[in-house]
Amino acid sequence: MRSPKGLKRRSSGVLLHPTSLRGRLGQGGLGPEARLFIDFLSDTHQSWWQMLPLNAPAAEYSPYRGESAFAANPLLISPDDLADWGLLKGKELPGFDKTDLRVVDFRHAERLMSALLKKAFRTFESESGADERRFFDDFCSENAFWLEDYALFKAIAKHTGKKKWTLWPAELRLRHKSVLNKFHATSQHEIRYICFVQYLFHRQWSELSAYAHARGIGLIGDLPIFVDADSADVWSNSAYFQLDTRGRPKMLAGVPPDYFSTEGQFWGNPLYDWERLRDFGYDWWIQRFAHNTRLFDLVRIDHFRGFAAAWGVPAGSRTARNGKWMPGPGEDLFRRAEEVLGSLPVIAEDLGLITPDVVKLRRKLSFPGMRVLQFGFGGPTGKSIHLPHRYIRRSVAYTGTHDNDTLQGWYRSLPRKLRAEVRTYTRSVHADIHWGCIQAVWASVADLAIVPMQDVLGLGSECRMNTPGTSSGNWTWKLKSCELDGANAQRLATITELYGR
Repeated sequence: MRSPKGLKRRSSGVLLHPTSLRGRLGQGGLGPEARLFIDFLSDTHQSWWQMLPLNAPAAEYSPYRGESAFAANPLLISPDDLADWGLLKGKELPGFDKTDLRVVDFRHAERLMSALLKKAFRTFESESGADERRFFDDFCSENAFWLEDYALFKAIAKHTGKKKWTLWPAELRLRHKSVLNKFHATSQHEIRYICFVQYLFHRQWSELSAYAHARGIGLIGDLPIFVDADSADVWSNSAYFQLDTRGRPKMLAGVPPDYFSTEGQFWGNPLYDWERLRDFGYDWWIQRFAHNTRLFDLVRIDHFRGFAAAWGVPAGSRTARNGKWMPGPGEDLFRRAEEVLGSLPVIAEDLGLITPDVVKLRRKLSFPGMRVLQFGFGGPTGKSIHLPHRYIRRSVAYTGTHDNDTLQGWYRSLPRKLRAEVRTYTRSVHADIHWGCIQAVWASVADLAIVPMQDVLGLGSECRMNTPGTSSGNWTWKLKSCELDGANAQRLATITELYGR
């Protein structure tokens, strides 16, 4: 059965990026390891699997730094499924990592995957039948609006030694049609391979989605508001961004000093030219919404506040302190998207410095916002909207997000007085604090409750997924073998059933 689009009453789920699963490359993907995790969700009475962005990463393997807003990460493709389809031989598959390390080595995984995908492509080109070739051609045709520019972007980057596109020769940087046509004609094999890799991902994603929906599990995606400066999107749609004549950003995105960083966060993404986008009916954004809502049953929009106003920092600044709020498109973008696509199944990430205009925008659009238990302590006792007794029904409640420390790590870092307050509120003891927090969120009236997998396992700070404001050591956390079994699974199932989720 297909999971319905949009929020469901009193449901719950787990936040886990597929790379954190165990697989043949020293990380997970969309194959048997993902199906095993879906079985875990079903067995523990969950309704949702939430992931981080699936985009092909541009820098530091961060899923929030994509080289395309549409293209998927090739590292998520399952070698096992390629072998099942006859594109690889069983003897060509790497063995499973038996070291039980917590950390993903993305560079190692990338080397292994590159060799496997090239073998699969050679097999496809020499042995695939008419039906399979037609499926591939149909995929390329249906996704031409982003795939053609992305494949060309990747091929040119390889040809130029992977330099940033702003450093390419002017005729390539400025997209002279005759030069691009000539490059395309002489690089057809490479371009076809890049498209083939995306085809493999989408075929596997389609099968995984069907598997999840058959078990009553909906899939929650994550849509970052900004894209990377060195991306296919900025190169091919440069008029939609605030750039100088060489394609370099004039103003860069970030956030002012907040809970996560005393210097603010300096992300470095180019800001949009919203007036130009509006003049063209927000076509690029509507295509992006359509693409994501085809993949997912719910889509979390990261940094929703940027649609009201975004923190713009002048290029060349060292920190995000020297910035200013710059107006976004507001309600206009979303109303236009709804005219084309219908109701948008969206979660608005409304965390951080939220001003009244952001609250007003979210309410006018009727998007559910977020609540995070970890933010509920430290202020006036019992008053924070992030404490479970103050949640509202149409909201998505988290014990913590990918940017937070784990519950155990967070709790251990608190002053003694606050630790006592957390224990009293959750009616739990030191060792069990994560379960007390999960139970408090699950008992709330929020329509949807989400827990990171690290918190189900009661892991410490060494297992957090991301530390905002840092550029290394993130995104690499990985499950150990057999952590989907045993007492933790049974306890999650019991709590979920007890609170009617």
